[in-house]
Amino acid sequence: MNNVLPVTSVQNPLLPDPLSPDPQPSDAHLSDPQLSDPHFSDPHFSDPFLMNHLLAALPAKDRQELLQKAHTVQLSRDKVLYDNGQRIDTVYFPLDCLISVLAVGGPHQFLEVVVIGKEGVLGASVALGRDLAQVRAVVRHPGAALAISRADFMQEFVQSSALQRVLYRYTDTLLAQVTQIAACSHFHRLEARLARTLLSMREHLQSDQFHLTHEFLAMALGVRRVGVTKSAQSLQEKKLIYYHRGNIQILNPAGLLEVACICYPVLQAQDHGASAQAFI
Repeated sequence: MNNVLPVTSVQNPLLPDPLSPDPQPSDAHLSDPQLSDPHFSDPHFSDPFLMNHLLAALPAKDRQELLQKAHTVQLSRDKVLYDNGQRIDTVYFPLDCLISVLAVGGPHQFLEVVVIGKEGVLGASVALGRDLAQVRAVVRHPGAALAISRADFMQEFVQSSALQRVLYRYTDTLLAQVTQIAACSHFHRLEARLARTLLSMREHLQSDQFHLTHEFLAMALGVRRVGVTKSAQSLQEKKLIYYHRGNIQILNPAGLLEVACICYPVLQAQDHGASAQAFI
């Protein structure tokens, strides 16, 4: 079971020194289990879909009507769910996966504008009359999601005022986050942005250990791989993280927070606010 470390300086005694020339970390935590939440695989847990905050915020009747038309899917890492200009045929409610939403600037030019986890939904823009995706959506962390067809989702959206209210509030939060990321990408140093990204991943997964490749980080941050490599090396030299072949361990969350830009607490507050407002 993954344990989230408190935001204090720590050194994991089970890991080698992050500056050692040939570290050999354990990869056991990097396997792709079907679901990380033990409740999901527990036959006695009656409603695993409560893992998604938006579904949990719906009245039981509205939620059950939506679930009757949906099914669970297992999403593998790096799977492209939508591409820019592609028709949106499926709406996804993540249960324990993470989905990276990327703005497209041109061939091989991407910038991550938001990350969607169990607090949100992907594809709800169809409720605003949007037929085609304006972004690229890629699975950042593998896991399960609830999938519902566009037609069935729209039918439930029209009939459920509770679903409408929850999605309108969530959409407002997404817009605020996209705006913040745009400012962050323009004004803040790459090392600070990388620290923010790693802390956000920690927050979403509730774990200090996860997997992110240089290639994906470069795509998400809209920079060249060499820039990510230099920034990751700097964070490792400061003993804030341990990084090897995409395997990341945050060793000093408090120190990483000092390096991160002000956008991390702002985005964190927006995420928590969205979850709280969904239940109002």
